[in-house]
Amino acid sequence: MIHRLLISLLSLIGLAGASMSKEQSPNMGRVFEMRTYYTHPGRMDALHARFRDHTCKLFEKHGITIVGFWKPLDKTKAEESMVYILAYPSREAADKSWDTFRVDPVWLKAKEASEKSGPIVKKAESVFLDSTDYSPIK
Repeated sequence: MIHRLLISLLSLIGLAGASMSKEQSPNMGRVFEMRTYYTHPGRMDALHARFRDHTCKLFEKHGITIVGFWKPLDKTKAEESMVYILAYPSREAADKSWDTFRVDPVWLKAKEASEKSGPIVKKAESVFLDSTDYSPIK
């Protein structure tokens, strides 16, 4: 439900136009990735801390541009899910960035340390998006 709601919201602000192809955006602009994370009970604070203290810096290191992070207004849902959007020059660049990010020793160490009290992410969803021709964000 939150996923559909955010896609509708992104349509209104010009980020929609889902493209599941691994090819370059037809508009020759950036491609966006909307990621939704669902956490294990009581682990949302740990997820926010991991992003705040480690992940955001590592995204930059690996050429991943952060567009923004959002949490549901509903308090219960905010304790179990988080949505963020990233941007890349192309789908191929996204794949390359994620490949190098996942094996980065700094990331592996931060992930391990943040999960000493148990796993954080229960489920992750990813949708690649292509901006529309009238979108103010390309």
